[in-house]
Amino acid sequence: MDFLLLVVLLGLAGASPLPEEKVCRPHSRPWNVYINGEPWSCNGALIDEWWIVTSYECAPKPYSSYALLGKHELGLEESTEQRIQISDAIQHSPYRSPHHSLAMVRLAEPARFNPHVRPISLPTQCPLPGETCIVSGWGSTIPDQSKYNRELKCITVPIVDDQTCMDLFTEDIYWDPSMVCAGQNNTDNCLSGRASVMECNGQLQGVQWFSFGCSDPTDPSVYTKLCLYKNWIREVMDNYVPTATTEYPPWTT
Repeated sequence: MDFLLLVVLLGLAGASPLPEEKVCRPHSRPWNVYINGEPWSCNGALIDEWWIVTSYECAPKPYSSYALLGKHELGLEESTEQRIQISDAIQHSPYRSPHHSLAMVRLAEPARFNPHVRPISLPTQCPLPGETCIVSGWGSTIPDQSKYNRELKCITVPIVDDQTCMDLFTEDIYWDPSMVCAGQNNTDNCLSGRASVMECNGQLQGVQWFSFGCSDPTDPSVYTKLCLYKNWIREVMDNYVPTATTEYPPWTT
């Protein structure tokens, strides 16, 4: 009874969100980017002053889309935010859902680094089963609710071994080594929102592709296994030419 009274009093006093709301500590994920684009808005991860990593389906239309950096609450103008137009989007090829779900987004001008806007490191190794990671994005943590939330959300998930993922998938989902699964029953296992960002030990290890945990908490969600794409990411960054005809290597590890 005393605990319930405390909860009510904290709510009335406008206290910080309770843990079950899964709101990130403001600006604790300075690499998180909100891509306001066409055909839809998505999450992304800043990896250097010019480039954002997101999922294949989230590649925005250049010069009619923009990225919001340094954000915590959408719909609220924050002194920390940087709004930068998107000049290009390069999707990984060959793509066959759900394989190779990855896109690189180029900013029209470089991001300005500060405590609220900072890139995340690419992985130096692949994540291991049982490793604890944090997934963040402007999605919902309520099952079967897909709308974007105003405040950045964070959930804590364990990496799940490949065989467990394969055993849980239905026949219409084909396993591929380019995937990594995270989340399981009795953990924070639901964060909707396209391309939510998975960070493990300070490194970018995935962007969400299928949020299975939001439909069934016993199922892990699927992320692009970014440790396998480091060479491709660096090739794009090193060889970028601002033209729609530029071609990049389809698959290198």
